[in-house]
Amino acid sequence: MIRTPFGAATLVEEVKVLQSAADASFASLVQLLETEGGDALVRVCYSTGGVARRGPVTFRRADLRRLGKMLAKAPRLRAIVEEAAPPR
Repeated sequence: MIRTPFGAATLVEEVKVLQSAADASFASLVQLLETEGGDALVRVCYSTGGVARRGPVTFRRADLRRLGKMLAKAPRLRAIVEEAAPPR
């Protein structure tokens, strides 16, 4: 279970974008979570050492292109993202 401000949730799908800047390596995560009541939540966070952390998440244009391609492997998450920002 994952704790969120909206209650406990389960991880349904996740897209991980590996990134590096200067001497740091990390991953930015876009996760589809589902609450016990069945509500869908999208969480964006970053990870160091396999632990999801809060904080600002910054994507470069190339990272966003990779994220878009990776969403093909997460159809439920992709559908929610496209609902919010339909492809042109």
